[in-house]
Amino acid sequence: MLIAIPLLLIPAVLYNIVVLFGGSGDGGVTQADVLLRDPLFAVTMTSGAQWTIGSGDLILFLGLILLFFELLKSTSSQRVAIVNHALSMILFIGVLIEFLLLPGFATSTFFLIVTMILLDVLAGFIVTIVASRKDLDFGGA
Repeated sequence: MLIAIPLLLIPAVLYNIVVLFGGSGDGGVTQADVLLRDPLFAVTMTSGAQWTIGSGDLILFLGLILLFFELLKSTSSQRVAIVNHALSMILFIGVLIEFLLLPGFATSTFFLIVTMILLDVLAGFIVTIVASRKDLDFGGA
């Protein structure tokens, strides 16, 4: 049953941890941006430029990887996939409420997390509809 839990819950929870517990401040947008953009480490590129990577970048990178696996999970026709779609929709509603109502969540990083979750919801429903339409077409032949 653990397969029904949306994987994109992980970057949403990580963002919540960074913003809510990462700094000592009012938890506003400015504080959240500073926490997310604060460089954790830097990589020297071949060109000599410094590529700085912050916690927001790592959360987004993890989110993109997990989105790939969520899209793979959405192609499953098992009953647990419907539970996954429902939980993904609940997760989307939750993060959308955070984005719209809480000041520390009105950042570009969190907007991209919300967008990834929305894409997961849409892909899950679209794949399920297309798969069921194919099953219906084959069943009638």
